[in-house]
Amino acid sequence: MSLLKRSAVIGGVAAAFTLALAAPAAAHVTVNPSTAAQGGYAKVTFRVPNESDDTSTTKVEVNLPTDTPFASVSLKPVAGWTMVAQKSKLAKPIEAHGSQISEAVSKITWTAVGDAAIKPGQFQEFDVSLGPLPQADQVVFKALQTYSDGAIVRWIDEPTTDGTEPEKPAPVLKLTPAAAEGAAAPAAAPGPSVAAAPADDDADDDEGGASWAGIAGIVLGLAGLVAGLLAYRRAAAGGPAAAGAPTAAAGGKPSGPAAGSATE
Repeated sequence: MSLLKRSAVIGGVAAAFTLALAAPAAAHVTVNPSTAAQGGYAKVTFRVPNESDDTSTTKVEVNLPTDTPFASVSLKPVAGWTMVAQKSKLAKPIEAHGSQISEAVSKITWTAVGDAAIKPGQFQEFDVSLGPLPQADQVVFKALQTYSDGAIVRWIDEPTTDGTEPEKPAPVLKLTPAAAEGAAAPAAAPGPSVAAAPADDDADDDEGGASWAGIAGIVLGLAGLVAGLLAYRRAAAGGPAAAGAPTAAAGGKPSGPAAGSATE
């Protein structure tokens, strides 16, 4: 393959790879912020985008784990939506604030009223204050999204062990040991005053910056490879001619003053 063809192939691969990285991932239900400290309280926001082109989202259900239940769960009202926190009996009671708790919220359901449904091209956010957060690596919130035509999208796939994203990923809240927070402010008590939304915006910006930095690095690396191939081609083209001159002089008839001096 000629150098020109190789360069074209490399350029095409680089462009395709860059576009693949830059393409936005399919929208899905997420929990923000994506991390919190074990043992504390947190305000989390479930962000629900509408993925349909011609139907609206009329109901959202979020399931809370009962194996690591939350002793306290409170909801922030959303205009145009009713909300219900359903409790379930716990297999093993938990202790919170000096008392035994035998049941905890296991499912939250938001239902749109009138024209409040999430329309195509829109999203809605639902705030929940909960805690204490369990001594675990993560909390998986399995969610169901119901559309106006009766279709239900189940965002229930748990994280994979190889790091790839499943087809319908459930919202996941990563938990870190409280000591890892360092000098951060003490965990806030449950209630509307708890605010963690700004951390989500910073995280989105950091992730976006890191992603584009990675893409730029890949493109520059491929550009360097192409430049190296061109330099190699030029060197290969000029090398034989330069090397041939001394050989011809050595094997041919001497000429000029140097030849005369040798004869004398």
